[in-house]
Amino acid sequence: MLKRIMILWMAIFMAAFLIVACGPKKKKAADESDKTEETKKPAYKSNGDEGTVTGKIMLTGAAPAPKRIDMGQDAKCGEANSNPQTETYMVSDGKVQNVFVYLKGGPADKYEYPVPSESAELDQRGCRYNPHVLGVQAKQDIKITNSDATTHNIHPTPTKNQEWNESQAPGSGAKDKSFSRPETLIKVKCNVHPWMTAYIGVLGHSFYAVSGKDGSFTIKNVPPGDYTLVTWHEDLGEQTQKIKVTAKGSVTQDVTYNAKTAYLPTSMNMATVVLP
Repeated sequence: MLKRIMILWMAIFMAAFLIVACGPKKKKAADESDKTEETKKPAYKSNGDEGTVTGKIMLTGAAPAPKRIDMGQDAKCGEANSNPQTETYMVSDGKVQNVFVYLKGGPADKYEYPVPSESAELDQRGCRYNPHVLGVQAKQDIKITNSDATTHNIHPTPTKNQEWNESQAPGSGAKDKSFSRPETLIKVKCNVHPWMTAYIGVLGHSFYAVSGKDGSFTIKNVPPGDYTLVTWHEDLGEQTQKIKVTAKGSVTQDVTYNAKTAYLPTSMNMATVVLP
């Protein structure tokens, strides 16, 4: 009799276990499953009424003098540069070179834009990165070459993209790389030559430019709308301006930095952008 009771209880226990194990699963909250998925933006469709944004980046006051770079650790670098100097301040007649200029807000962030088929280029020449400041679109190919007679080490240090660190011997083939997410800006260094630095601005669109020797910049094919124009300099920091682009219109927006900002300690320089 006791044996029958034990068997009966065991049967009840197993039945209860199977009901719980095979029963309906708790449904995940909708926001829980969507957290890792990016919101899909509509593709931009041109109406043929895009405009242009132009301007100049200027500096009031005297810019800090460039400093001499000691390239003595690598004879090949020394041979390629008779008087190597820092590139932080490339200023001529008050016009600032190597300022990254881009648009944010409005149609720039509202739509999905096709990734350019042509590659951006980053060369290592004279033991320097050329260009010093580069703009690309997310997922756009970047062709990295080494024109020097010495080995370099390309080491981007992003915070939102995958970090990588690779050597490139002289005469070797180009490296094709890309960044999958927008990020402004990514510092690139060379672990072999510590003075080598470049900055890459990665955006979800192509509405950007880098100021030239005369401080000028041009951003073309801009959809009509209200934007924030952002200018970024590696030491002077970031400035923003509100602009409106009308259908087939042309907007001119000059930006002026103050050289006094460059002489302030980092803790007091409110315009300084701290990079990783």
